[in-house]
Amino acid sequence: MSISMGEWVTLVLGSFPLLGLLLWWWNELWYVLPLKLRHSPTGAKLPPGHMGLPFLGEIFTFHWYFKIVRRPDDFINAKRAKYGDGVGMYRTHLFGSPTIIACFPGINKFVFQSDETFILDWPNVDIVGASSIVAVHGKSHTKVRSYVVSVINRPDALRRISQLVQPRMVAALESWALKGRVKGYHEARKVTFENIGKLFVSLEPGPLLDTIDNLFTGLVTGIRAHPLNIPGSAYRHALQCRKKLEDIFRVELEKKKTLKEGVTNDLMDGLMQIKDDEGNKLSDQEVLDNIVSLVVAGYASTSLSTMWTLYYLAKYPDVLQKLCEENMAIHENKTGEFIMYEDVLKMKYTNKVVEETIRLANIAAFVFRLATKEVEYKGYKIPKDWRVIVWVRYLHANSENFDDPMCFNPDRWNEPAKPGTYQVFGGGSRICAGNLLVKIQLAVFLHHLSVGYKWKLVNPDAEMIYLPHPLPVDKVDITFNKI
Repeated sequence: MSISMGEWVTLVLGSFPLLGLLLWWWNELWYVLPLKLRHSPTGAKLPPGHMGLPFLGEIFTFHWYFKIVRRPDDFINAKRAKYGDGVGMYRTHLFGSPTIIACFPGINKFVFQSDETFILDWPNVDIVGASSIVAVHGKSHTKVRSYVVSVINRPDALRRISQLVQPRMVAALESWALKGRVKGYHEARKVTFENIGKLFVSLEPGPLLDTIDNLFTGLVTGIRAHPLNIPGSAYRHALQCRKKLEDIFRVELEKKKTLKEGVTNDLMDGLMQIKDDEGNKLSDQEVLDNIVSLVVAGYASTSLSTMWTLYYLAKYPDVLQKLCEENMAIHENKTGEFIMYEDVLKMKYTNKVVEETIRLANIAAFVFRLATKEVEYKGYKIPKDWRVIVWVRYLHANSENFDDPMCFNPDRWNEPAKPGTYQVFGGGSRICAGNLLVKIQLAVFLHHLSVGYKWKLVNPDAEMIYLPHPLPVDKVDITFNKI
């Protein structure tokens, strides 16, 4: 029995709706149905949501809100409108994995405080290093973290750091004024990386540090890219940058081993001296992995925060005026060119500007965890081996947590934030070890900026981009002059 061409066309066209329906429900059938069929003695159910298309999940929806319409917070708002608030959890499929999104303070706290249940899971741990502080757990993590905190976050360390970073900041601001017009993003990155290079590996500005800077730029771009190791992919490029960085740092590490005059007291020296309870030191690979991961963390957060201070203070002159008044009083009473750590502690309004900048910048919008076992939270279950994305950006942009959240208002910090709503550095035992390092550098920068310079946005209405980090499309193009 033959079938005419018209019948073939009708058959093919008629199959499209069925195919579309199958594609739309495939992930639900593959990931969700088996879990629903499995008996739960407590009656716990999966959070509401939809798993999207096969393999791709909801990545197109994610990019729609973050890249096309550029309203990233509507990604969560759309889910709340469709599925209700519940406990702030939604199921989806993102970045190649079935995923639970956590976006309310309660569930975020539950995840952050359950280290053994929800282990840290960068999408591409191999880029930052399998033995780095962001990848290891238990005693290995505690050992490295305790050292990093002692070197970076204790008062004596902050006192030393506050003095070390100022010469480069002052020189950078003077060079910006000579240029007259700069890109805040690029200039903030440069001065930040010079200070990070000195603090972490005792490197001075020059061709080598410039090369390392470029390599880290490529590495950071690929950290959360889809892990496709194919020519031209961001992930493959990041792996290549990682290999080159490791080769460079290995040379520096070998130099330190043969140093006759003793250690230089940078972060690499300290990592080389760490010992466990049995007296064993970190291996060379562990030192290299941790240097790479710590530079990534310190570099991105500090440079982007510095850039955003230029942007927000130009947009909010009343805030800048109050900042200038406080810092001019400090400036007129100091005896030397640089301020002291004790001065920073007195700069109450400046420190509120720092907190507000970090909140609104939302540099680390998400934190990735992996469920090591099935667990329940308030009637909902999180399956084993599913990724959990703690959507911290939504905390800071939600009007339920902060009044007029998109307004730059340092005075909101006259009172502490509601519990669990301010998580710019994560939470639990894995809260960013360098959080005070970022704040001290930003406060010192704000002092020298506010007492000596004036600037203006060239494009005050520039559009924003949100991936991999939020920033204006013009990279904060400003005219910059001495007062």
